[in-house]
Parts: sequence; structure tokens; C-alpha cells
Amino acid sequence: MHTALRLRGVRLCAKPRVSSNPKNIMPARSITSAIRPAAAIALSSVSTVSKQQVLTSSLFSVSKKGLTINQQQRRFLSYEEGEQASKKMRNVAIIAHVDHGKTTLVDELLKQSGQSLDDERAMDSNDLEKERGITIMAKNTAMYYKDYKINLVDTPGHGDFGGEVERMMGLVDGVVLLVDAAEGVMTQTKFVLGKALKAGLKPIVVLNKMDRTERVRTAEVEEELFELFLSLGAEESQMDYPVLYASGRSGWAVNKPDDPRENLNPLFEAIVTHVPPMKLPEEKRFTMSVTLIDSDPYLGRIVTGRISSGMIKTGASIKCINLEGGLIETGKVTKLMMRRGMEKHIVEEGHIGDIVSIAGLASSNVTHTICEPSITTAVQSLKYLGQSIPLDPPVLSMGFSVNNSPLAGTEGTKQTTFANLKRRLQKEVETNVSISLKMGESEIVEVCGRGELQLGILIENLRREGMEFAVYPPQVMMKNHNGRQMEPMEEVIIDVEDEYSGFVIERMNQRKAEFVDQKQVGGKSRVIFKVISRALLGFRAELMQQTKGTAVFNHTFSEYVEYTGKLETTRKGALVSNALGTATGYALEALEARGVLFIKPGMKVYPGMIIGENSKSENLEVNPTKAKQLSNVRTTQKEDTTRLVPPKEIILEEAISTIRADESLEITPQTIRLRKSPGFKIRG
Repeated sequence: MHTALRLRGVRLCAKPRVSSNPKNIMPARSITSAIRPAAAIALSSVSTVSKQQVLTSSLFSVSKKGLTINQQQRRFLSYEEGEQASKKMRNVAIIAHVDHGKTTLVDELLKQSGQSLDDERAMDSNDLEKERGITIMAKNTAMYYKDYKINLVDTPGHGDFGGEVERMMGLVDGVVLLVDAAEGVMTQTKFVLGKALKAGLKPIVVLNKMDRTERVRTAEVEEELFELFLSLGAEESQMDYPVLYASGRSGWAVNKPDDPRENLNPLFEAIVTHVPPMKLPEEKRFTMSVTLIDSDPYLGRIVTGRISSGMIKTGASIKCINLEGGLIETGKVTKLMMRRGMEKHIVEEGHIGDIVSIAGLASSNVTHTICEPSITTAVQSLKYLGQSIPLDPPVLSMGFSVNNSPLAGTEGTKQTTFANLKRRLQKEVETNVSISLKMGESEIVEVCGRGELQLGILIENLRREGMEFAVYPPQVMMKNHNGRQMEPMEEVIIDVEDEYSGFVIERMNQRKAEFVDQKQVGGKSRVIFKVISRALLGFRAELMQQTKGTAVFNHTFSEYVEYTGKLETTRKGALVSNALGTATGYALEALEARGVLFIKPGMKVYPGMIIGENSKSENLEVNPTKAKQLSNVRTTQKEDTTRLVPPKEIILEEAISTIRADESLEITPQTIRLRKSPGFKIRG
């Protein structure tokens, strides 16, 4: 059945006249020529219009009968009509622990709502997200189910990116809590659910990965969840949550485990039934809190948020104010956009409850309010971000400075001065609420974040932008309370094969961890500890090496405790270069017996550069550039027969967690190098 436009009794078929068009797209002029100019303006900003594109405009609504222009005699919806439309809108976030299947489920929801996806994990558009298979940035999309519009937010599952989850709570009225039916409640499950409950959001629980029948433990996980809701102080209305059983990978959800497994309609029904529509405020003028910041080479800064009140049109005058109501800037809406599926579409207007992106302001940031010029107070929901429900604090800080090694400036594609580096880090803070900066007197910027992974992602992004710089060892964020020094403590959950549980308990005891519990989950031992944050530095790498990569390690901030004293270090010594030049196979062959090498023949080295790990606890100076003395018998061809063990690759997050106080990391687009601080000497 062809989708059609209906206007004053005229039925315009959207089927293309040329049958060879595979995407059912017709030129915009073919539609607009038959529609009065007022409606045609809404379509003039795009060169082609598909069924999906047309549906995103506020001028159109969708029904079983097809596509209909709203209010045939009007160009825009009135405010009252916008309020009525918001009752058929649901804003919901999917939250879960890492690897519990959020992004896979979102892919299936998009497919079953009529969207075509190019590949799996379509919401993970960032290169690093695709490479690592994790969600780093929260993202929103929109889809339709029956006559409801569902704005859906996909959030990260890793604890280091908890700030992305926290700031998204102001966009939605409900959450889908996704829990692996085998793993059950994990550290990040507690974190994300706690934030959702404090924000007053209505939860829907989905036990995912039910297709793995040999591992699921439905009854136990449901009991764990009930106890979790109670321990987090859920309100009575929040305790009345529906439970669904699903397989995001297979694309089905059911209300009871024995129901027919056909599609995700039960989840769609749960969303439109249990997630309430946005509460209509008394304020009728336009206001919107900024939740996301993006940039476009043509449009400049783009701010995204949910319209809290009123309506907005392209060309309207707006201003930006901070939490206290202070003026940041004024401007006009140059472009207004909404998402449908994986695409962002230009629209002419947005109404209360819509999640929109606005171009036209240059200085607005997360937590700011975009509003009409007559508004003087910030959106009340921003108190979630700024005051009444504070963000969890950063637990680690690292110093960033320009690269001052002997090889500085030889590998970067962008000139990196301290001013450029500082400006780039300040830009990061504008869009990431869980990162903060501290400026010292020296040319070092201290970046404060949630963990090694978050800081590692930031470093990797700067590398890919062509920057060269240096970073210094991470420091745990201490605080003073009534004259006592306090440090962060974290809850740690480790899942390992039974044969490694003894190793885990022994190593955690050495790190002054408090044993909480141990139980069998899915054929593995689950060991739970509470341990200070600085004791975890370097532990993940050691755990993965000892368990051959089979362990699952998760941690999240718990509380601040009194400083527990100095910890013993177990890292081995370093092999430190004492020469400037190029590493030779002859020299490295002799050094292999000393430990594990980080370099291979042909790589450039300099004095103070760490080229390997010593097999003993002390540091050792070596000359990796030493060449073989040539004679009538010994020739350069002999060098080609040297066979070396492949060097150990320096993994960024591992290096961050293991560098010592007298060391730093040299970061370039091509290489990561460990080095001793300038002036380092082993002897004398």
C-alpha cells in the first residue's frame, strides 16, 4: 500500500514515477509542486524526500492509513496542538551494565520500527566505539510504534563513562533497565539504576540474553533486582515495575518466559504503557536544557536537548543563560533538526517534549538553558546536574603537557603548543560533565576523570587529531574532611574461573581490599571486594595476564574513606636507554635475556626512554643502538639472520595504570613511548 499525502481531498502518491528508484524516493519538487507553498517550505531544505524523512517533520503525522499533513490550513502546529502531540510521545533511556546488550537491542528496535541499518551496532558511530565494541558517548534516536513517537537514548555501560548516563536523565521520563539473565546485577547496574530512581524516572526491567538457556538464572536475578530496588530506596510507584524477558540479538521480547517469541512488540507496548508522557509545565514560552554538544563544519556549534516548555521555530530569536540565570549569549535559530533512526533531519519547528538540535549559538554548553529572550530563570530540571542530585566525583587525575622529548615534533601532524593543548582540553570539558581541569603554575594541565579507560579514550582522541603531548602518572583524588585526608573507595566485582579465585583473593588482600562476598554465577566464581581506588592501578592488566584474558573485572565508586597508608608496589624494573639513535637487532638480541622488550630493530630511541621491562626489580641502563664491529669475516649481511622475540606492545590503558612517579608517557599519532623524567640517572 503506497504512502500518500492528503491535502484538501487531493491524494498524492509518494511512489516514484520511475520504477528503477530502489529507495522509494521522489524529488522534492514532485511533492511540493502539488502542495500549497506554505507546506512546501518545510521540504525545500532537502534535495530528496523519502517516506522516513517526511515523517520527521512536525508538519506531518503518521497513521495506519498513511502520511497526512497536520492542519491542512496551517503551516505550523499551534502550542495547544503541540501539547496534545506530546501525549503521544515517550522519552526513554536504555541503561545497563557494560556488555549486557543495550546497543544490540537498540539496533533491533530500530529495525522493527521500520529503519534500515547499514551494519550492527549502528548507534556506535564513533571510530573508537566500533573498534572497541563499547558505547562511549550517549546518543539519541527516534522511532514510531503505532501512533506513538518514541525518543530513545542509548547510554554507555562502562563505569568510567557514568557521566554520560547522568546527564541523559534530564532527557527522559523513564528507563529500560537491561540485565543479563545469566550475570545478574553488576556494579554499573546499581549505579545507573540509582541515578534513574533519584531522578524520579519510571523503570521497566528487561532480562536479556534469554536465548542462552543453559546459563540463565531467571528467578535468582529477579530476586537480586527486587533487593536492589529496595536498597536504593525506590518509591512505591517505582517498585511497581514490569519485567520482560528478551533476546536483543534474536529480536524478541515476551511478558512471560513461555510466551511465543516473535518480535519486540511487548517491549514497545511496555514503553508506551508504563513510561508516562512529559508533564506539561505552566510556562508556555520556549525553554530547553542543553544535554549534548556537537559541531558541524558548516553550521558551527549544535546544541541538543529536550524542549521543556513552549515551541521553537527556525529563525526565532533565542538566548542562552547559565544555572544562575546569567546571560551567556543571544542569537537566532539558523537550523532546527530532529533525529529519526540513524539520520538527523531538518525541520521547521519543535514542540514540548521533542528532542531537538539547534544551530545558531556559539558559546552554549552542557547545563545551560536555551530560551526565549524574556526568560530569566534556568530550567528546573538542570538541578539534577548541578545541585540536588550531584554527579559522582572524579577519582583520578593526570597531568598533560607538551612533548619535550628529543623526538618531539617529528611525528605529529598538528603543531601542539601548550596553548593549543589547553584549549583542546577545555573544549573536552565543555561537552563532558564528568571531566574537569585544574591549572597549575607550571605548563601542566591536570585532567580529572572517572578512571583509566575514560582518560585513555581522551588521550587516544587527541592522538588521532594529530597532537603530540606528554602525560604523567595518574593520581587518586584525595579530599580533606574535618582535618582528615580521605580517599575514594570502590566496589569491585571479579568473575573468574574457579582455579584463579585463590590468586584473586591473595592479590586483593595484598592491596588492602575488604572481602565482601564470593559465590558461583554461571559456572564461574564471583568475588566481591571493597578497595581503595589507588590500589586498583595496574591490577586489571595483572589480572588479565594471570587469567589468560578470561576474567571479567568491574568496579564503581562507592564512598570516601580515611587514608589507609602507603601501598607496596610490585612492578619490575625498567630497561632504560642511555643512547640516542636507532635500535639494532645486534643490541636487542643481547638484551632479550635481560627482560621483555618494547621495541624492535629500526625504532628510534633516546636517553631516558624505557625500551623494556627488566626481569629484576631494579632499573638497568642499556645501549640498544650498539652495532656489530665489522671485519673481513663479519659483514652486515650477518645482521639479517638475527631472530628476535616479537616486542610487547604498549597498551595505552595498561601503561597509564603502571607508570611510576619518575616516569611519563610520550604520546604521538604514531607511537606511545615510556620515558624516565629528564635528568633521571641510575648511578650517582
